[in-house]
Amino acid sequence: MGYLTMSQKEVARPGLVRAALNGKISNAEAAGALGLSVRQFRRLKAAYRRLGAPGLQHGNRGRTSPRRLEESQRQRILELLTTTYVGLNDHHFTEKLRDVEQIVLSRETVRRLRISARLPAQRRRRAPRHRIRRPREVRSGALVLVDGSQHRWLEDRHEHFTLQGAVDDASGQILELVVRPREDLHGYVQLLRGILERHGVPVAIYGDRFGALVRNDPHWTLEEQLAGRQTPTHFGRILEELSIRFIAANSPQAKGRIERMWAVLQDRLVAELRLRAVATLDQTRAFLPAFIADYNRRFAHPSPDSAWRTTPRRLDLILACRYERVVGRDNTVSLPGRWIQLPPRTGGASWHPRRVEARELLDGRLCVMWQQRIIAEQASDTPDFTLVPRSRRSGERAVCFKSSPRPPQPVVHQNKPRPPTSTPRPGAKPGARWRNFKYGASLTGGT
Repeated sequence: MGYLTMSQKEVARPGLVRAALNGKISNAEAAGALGLSVRQFRRLKAAYRRLGAPGLQHGNRGRTSPRRLEESQRQRILELLTTTYVGLNDHHFTEKLRDVEQIVLSRETVRRLRISARLPAQRRRRAPRHRIRRPREVRSGALVLVDGSQHRWLEDRHEHFTLQGAVDDASGQILELVVRPREDLHGYVQLLRGILERHGVPVAIYGDRFGALVRNDPHWTLEEQLAGRQTPTHFGRILEELSIRFIAANSPQAKGRIERMWAVLQDRLVAELRLRAVATLDQTRAFLPAFIADYNRRFAHPSPDSAWRTTPRRLDLILACRYERVVGRDNTVSLPGRWIQLPPRTGGASWHPRRVEARELLDGRLCVMWQQRIIAEQASDTPDFTLVPRSRRSGERAVCFKSSPRPPQPVVHQNKPRPPTSTPRPGAKPGARWRNFKYGASLTGGT
C-alpha cells in the first residue's frame, strides 16, 4: 500500500534501505545513490525499522497545509468572483479583494481557485511567439525602416507632437526626421521626399500597418477581384511608381531597430532640446539636422556598399495623391472640396467624357494629366496645405473639406415629351412617350 502513494523520488528508497540493512552496500553508497547525506540516510533506516516502507514517505504526506484557506473563505471568494466581480480578470480581482474586501491573496492563488471552480479565464493566455533575429542588410539603401513616434518631445514647453523618421537598416544612420502634429500621409510623403533628395531611391521600405501605408480593410471591389489584388493606398502607388518594395511588419518587434532608435531619441533628443530651450515646432525643425549629424557620427556604422538608385526627375509629380476622374460636361474635374477648369482642346473641342488622372501634389498644387502630360494646373488656395486622401474609394480615407464655389452650370435644353393626342384603347400598352409623360391628365383621367 505504501508503494502506491510514494513519489518518484521515494520509490527507490525501500530497496536501497533493505540492501544497506542486509550489509550488501554501505550507508555512504546508498546515500550517494539517493542524493542524500549519510546522516539523513541513517534516519531513513531507523524509520524503516520502526514503520516499514510507509516510514520512508514524506511526513506531511496526506496532511492539510497550515496556510490553506478555510472552506468558508474559499466559498466567499468564489461567490464574489461569480456575482459582484464577475467579468474581472485575475489580477483585477486580486486588487479588489485586497482594497475592498480586505482579503490579501496572491494572483496565483486566485487563479488556482478559479481553475478549481472550473471558471474560464477572461483573457486567453498565449505562449510567446517564436522569433528569430534578422541579420542586418549588407548594403546601405537595401532596406529603410520608417515609423512615427508621438511623445512629449518638448516636455511641458509644448503639447504632444509626432516625429516621423527613417533609419537605414545596414548602417543604422538616421536618414530623415519630420515634425508633424500627428502621424499622417503628409508626413510620410514628406519623409520620402527627404530620403529621395538626400540619398536616393531605396530598394525596400519596412513599416507598420498604419492606414496611410497599407490597406487594412477586407473590402474588394469588382475591379480588384478581376485584377487579383487590392488597390494600394496613395503611398503604395507612389512606391510602385518608384519601384520600391514595401514590407508590412506584423509586430513592433519586427522593426525593433527603429523602435530602439526612438528609445534613444526620447532620451537624448528631449535632453538636447531642453538644454537649448527649444519651445516651438519651427525651432525643433531647425535643430533636427544638427542632431541627426551628431547621432550618425556617434552611432552609425557606414557601409562600404550602396544600393541607392538615382532619384527620377519630376519628383513633385510622383509624390502625389492620384485620382481617376471623368471630365464633366462643363470641362471640369472635381475632387471632394476642390475643382479645376480644363482649357479647350485643339480646335476648341471638349474634354468630356475622357478619363483623366488628377494628382494633388505635396505643395498643394492640383495637376490634371492625360496621356502622361499635364493639361491643367492649379495652385493651392491655402498656405498650410496638408496632403490627405479626398475620396471614399478603396484604400482612401474620407476627409471633410469646405466646399468651394463651382462655376455656373450651362443650361442644357432637352426636348420634353408631348402629351398624347388621343387616349389609347382599353387594354392597349402605352407607348414610350405616354410612359414618360409626367404632367397633365393621368391615364385614369384625373388631374
